[in-house]
Amino acid sequence: MNVFVIRHGETEWSLSGQHTGTTDIPLTDSGRRQAERMRPVLARHTFALVLVSPMQRARETCDLVGLGAAAIGDPGLIEWNYGEYEGHTPQQIQAKRPGWLIFRDGCPGGETPSQVGARVDQVVTRVRAAKGDVALFAHGHVLRVLAARWIGLPPRAGQHFLLNTGTLSVLTYYHEVPAVRVWNGHAAD
Repeated sequence: MNVFVIRHGETEWSLSGQHTGTTDIPLTDSGRRQAERMRPVLARHTFALVLVSPMQRARETCDLVGLGAAAIGDPGLIEWNYGEYEGHTPQQIQAKRPGWLIFRDGCPGGETPSQVGARVDQVVTRVRAAKGDVALFAHGHVLRVLAARWIGLPPRAGQHFLLNTGTLSVLTYYHEVPAVRVWNGHAAD
């Protein structure tokens, strides 16, 4: 089994560095091109299951790679709820709360790392029950937690998995041990 983990393409807020959780914004033209570049790579595979965050930036990415018709919305893949930090950049947050780290501290009025981890664990259970390859379309922070949970690490370990927009990663198994095959790759990788 290979789990193709796709972070949506660029948005205006990912470009500016603003935390985009519940704000439902579209891809930029560049973000659409990022998604389209993944189409030939994903077209070489057959998927037993395609899950997508209900947010339009993830759905649009899924549609542009040609898997939208097969996709099932999964609220477990929605981005971290940033609460009071929604729309703020890391620099703005650090000015108010020096030393803040989302994977340790969570967000006031939003989600804690353990809450995101619990959501992601449900997605991982669903993925592991699939009979074949899976594609997941979602967002940066939630997918970083997913990578950590896939290999048995706590949600806070997501801090070690940097993830750019419009990227393709692959989770799999090494014998029976959950493993990361590719992380933060581009369609040409």
